[in-house]
Amino acid sequence: MADTKREIERKYEGPAASEAAGPPDLSGVPGVADVIDKGITRLDATYYDTADQRLAADSLTLRRRTGGDDAGWHLKLPVADGVRDEIHAPLSETVPDRLTALVRSRIRDAELVALVRLATSRHVHELVDGEGSPLAEVSLDRVRAERLHGGADTAEWTEIEIELADGQDPAFLDKAGKHLHKAGLHRSASPSKLAKALAETGSRTKPRKHEHAEPVTAGDHVLAYLRAQRHAVIELDPAVRLDAPDSVHRMRVATRRMRSTFRSFGNVLDRAVTTPVAVELKWLAGELGVDRDHEVLTERFTEALDALPRPLLSGPVRNRLRAWSTARGGDSRRRLLAVLDSKRYLDLLAALDRLLAEPPLREAAAAKPHKVLAAAVRKDFEKVAALVEHALDLPSGGDRDVAMHEARKKAKRTRYAAEAATHALGKPAKALTKAVKSLQNLLGEHQDSVMARESLRELADQAHAAGESTFTFGVLYGREEQRAAVAEAGLPGTWKKVGKRAAL
Repeated sequence: MADTKREIERKYEGPAASEAAGPPDLSGVPGVADVIDKGITRLDATYYDTADQRLAADSLTLRRRTGGDDAGWHLKLPVADGVRDEIHAPLSETVPDRLTALVRSRIRDAELVALVRLATSRHVHELVDGEGSPLAEVSLDRVRAERLHGGADTAEWTEIEIELADGQDPAFLDKAGKHLHKAGLHRSASPSKLAKALAETGSRTKPRKHEHAEPVTAGDHVLAYLRAQRHAVIELDPAVRLDAPDSVHRMRVATRRMRSTFRSFGNVLDRAVTTPVAVELKWLAGELGVDRDHEVLTERFTEALDALPRPLLSGPVRNRLRAWSTARGGDSRRRLLAVLDSKRYLDLLAALDRLLAEPPLREAAAAKPHKVLAAAVRKDFEKVAALVEHALDLPSGGDRDVAMHEARKKAKRTRYAAEAATHALGKPAKALTKAVKSLQNLLGEHQDSVMARESLRELADQAHAAGESTFTFGVLYGREEQRAAVAEAGLPGTWKKVGKRAAL
C-alpha cells in the first residue's frame, strides 16, 4: 500500500538559523493566532538513487526514514518550485516494489543504492488560526549528512523549513517568508536536503547535457522539441501509474508529437534511423489509447445520460454503463501497467536516449531554421488542405467519416510541426498552431461521435442480450448522429478561417 500527499514548503538558511535555539517567532504573521511548540524529534533518513544519481538529476528523492509520525518510505516527485507530491509506503528493509516502479522510467535497469544518510534533529512549532486549525509547521532542522556511496565525506548545517498545512492558501507562505527575511534568513539555494547534502559532500548533480542550449540551426530546434517530448514521457510515467487525471492523454500526446516530428522533418533527421523508433512510439500510443479512449467514452456517455429528461431513461442504463466501464476499464488499466513494466517500453526509452545523444542529422539540419522549418510545415499543411477539400466533396456517410478522420490525423501533424517551429518562426507559426488546433478539435468531435456510436451499438447489444430495454441507447445514438452533423456543417467555415493563417 502507498498513499500520496501534496507537500508545499519552503526552506530558509542563514547565520540566524545556525545561532537560533528554535524556530523563529512567527506569531506576528497575519492570520496566526497561536504558536504551539511540538517539541524535538530525531529523524534518521537514508536516501537511495542510482550510482550516477539519475533521480537527483530530475529532482526526485527516495528515502527510508525512521522517527517522527510518518516513518516509512517516501518518494517525492517535483510539481513546481517548492511543491512536491510525496508518496508514502510502509517501513520495510528494501525499497517497495511500487516505489521502484514509479522511478523505473528514470533508473531503467540500474540498481538503487544507499547514497546518503541524513540525521536530523527537528524542533517543530505549529502555527494555528483563531479556530485552532493548523496553518503551517515551521521547524528548525539541524542536519548531519554522511555519504554512503561514492565517498565518505560528511557535512552539517542548520535550516528552517516551513510547510503549509493541508488545504491552506499558499499565499500564507509569502506572509511567513517576509517575517523570516526580517529575522535574517533567506531562501535556500538547494531545493531539498538531499541536493544540499550531495553538494556539501563534494558531488553536485550534473545537469543533463545540451538540453538548455539556445537553438540556432534547424536541427537544434527540432531536437529541442523532441527532447521536451521525451522528457514529458519520462516525467508522466509515474503519474500514469498513479492514475493521475489526464496523465494517460498527455503521455500519448507526447508520443504522437515525436512521431509527427520524425515524419514532418525527415529532411532534418534521417528517416532510416527514426522510423524504427517511430514504430515503437506508435505501439506505445496504441497501448495508451486503450485506456484513454475508454475513459473519454465513459465520461461522454455519463454526461449524456445526466442531460436526458427522465422520460427518456428506460431500463437500468446507468448500471449497464457502469458494468461496461468497469470491465473494459479494469482490463485496460492492468494491461497498461504491464506495458510500462515491459522490456519493450524500457528499450524504447533507451532508443530515444541514444537517438537524442547522437542524432542522425541530415544536411538541412545545419541550415538556418526559418527556410527549412517553414517548408516542412507548409508541406504538411498542403496535405491537410487536400484531405479537407476531399471530405467536403463527399456526401455525409461512411466515406466522409473516413476522410474527416484522415484529415484530423494530418491536422495534428501540421499542428505539431508548427509547434516545433514556433521558437524559430514566431507569431505566424503560433497563429497557425492555434488555427489548426481549432480544425483538429472540430474533426476530433466528429470522430468521437463515430466511436461513440460504435460503442453505443455494443452497449445496446449487451442490454438486449440481458433482456433490458435498448431505447435509451437508441436516443443517445441519435444525439451522437446530430453532433456529427453539427461538426460537418461547421467544417467549411472553420476551414476558411484556418486558410487565412496558412502563410509562413
